[in-house]
Amino acid sequence: MSYKILSKRELCDNQFELTVEAPYVVRNAKAGQFIILRVEKDGERIPLTIADIDKEKGLLTIVFMAVGYTTKKLAQLNVGDELVDLAGPLGTPTHIEKYGTVVCVAGGYGAAPCYLISKAFKEAGNKVYMIMGARTKDLIFWQDKMKQACTELFITTNDGSLGEQGFVTGVLERLINQEKINYVIAVGPMPMMKAVADLTKDKNIYTEASMNPIMVDGTGMCGACRLTVGGKVRFACVDGPDFDAHQIDFDEVINRTSIYKDSERKRDENCNLLNRRI
Repeated sequence: MSYKILSKRELCDNQFELTVEAPYVVRNAKAGQFIILRVEKDGERIPLTIADIDKEKGLLTIVFMAVGYTTKKLAQLNVGDELVDLAGPLGTPTHIEKYGTVVCVAGGYGAAPCYLISKAFKEAGNKVYMIMGARTKDLIFWQDKMKQACTELFITTNDGSLGEQGFVTGVLERLINQEKINYVIAVGPMPMMKAVADLTKDKNIYTEASMNPIMVDGTGMCGACRLTVGGKVRFACVDGPDFDAHQIDFDEVINRTSIYKDSERKRDENCNLLNRRI
């Protein structure tokens, strides 16, 4: 099976959108699930959340930031190139039902999976607010798509260059004070999701976080993506990626995700040195 890249777009600085031919993957894909791909035959396997699907055409869209060795190699591919392999859909889909008023909180490139999630909640009859946050306006993308997927879109930037200046939690707290919020889901950087969980826990609002810890096989066998939820060990790849945010040990997850930072940095340095020699 070939996984040919049909379109490529740089959404913002170092952040890319790829649409890949993957009919057998998208056939059963649902909001909140992910895929695992390889760029090279002997390369590492990396998980990426499904950003959009077209089941009729068999198209899968992923959004990623080129920050590590493999994502940088992925960013070098162009239209017509093929991925070595792609497995999915993996993980448990986001549980969609009519809660009433739903808030999707998206941080950075975590905004991408929120498109399908918000769309599904809206189609289920919910009022859906989406809050997209980033450091600056240049990191905000898919505004038009997001507006269509939700009832109302809010944008925050740390520097105030677009939308409201500040963090996503500021808008979330305002919405909570204005009306009854029945459900919140957060997708993005761990510190952001932890901050959302801390805020909603005090307000007694059920909240889920989409977790993206270190992952290897994606089927629950290796245990690399383990995390503690409610005092019990869970695996993000099969039990998640969505978990009750008030039960997650975020400090443990944040510490574990930093284990290979030095190794990644050294590999990047070696690759940059090799490229300069070539």
